[in-house]
Amino acid sequence: MVIYGVAVLSISLLAGLFAGDLLGRAIGVEANVGGVGLAMLLLVMLSGRSGGRFQLAPVTAQGITFWSAMYIPIVVAMAARQNVVAAVSSGPLALLAGTLAVAGGFALVPVLAGLHARRRHPAPRGGAR
Repeated sequence: MVIYGVAVLSISLLAGLFAGDLLGRAIGVEANVGGVGLAMLLLVMLSGRSGGRFQLAPVTAQGITFWSAMYIPIVVAMAARQNVVAAVSSGPLALLAGTLAVAGGFALVPVLAGLHARRRHPAPRGGAR
């Protein structure tokens, strides 16, 4: 059901915001650090998980997929609210952090694609002779 998608979205958001607050306190910043991003990652991981003990009914999976698609524009809108000019004018750390985050994201794409391909097409057991 779609309501399960809303529940998963809510749980992801609350967990991400909580983790962002903890991360902010850990580094000495009085702000939520990456909470929305962590929530989005959690939502992507939960919506992409299938099989094993976490079986979802097709209708439930559709609800989670719908809310995942709705969540991305929300994150983009929240990111657009950030004061980029103030962050960049306060020093090179913001540019360095942004550059490293983007480079790390690009570096992880082939790793995640390889994991996904291996999961879809597992190697035969015992090897080929």
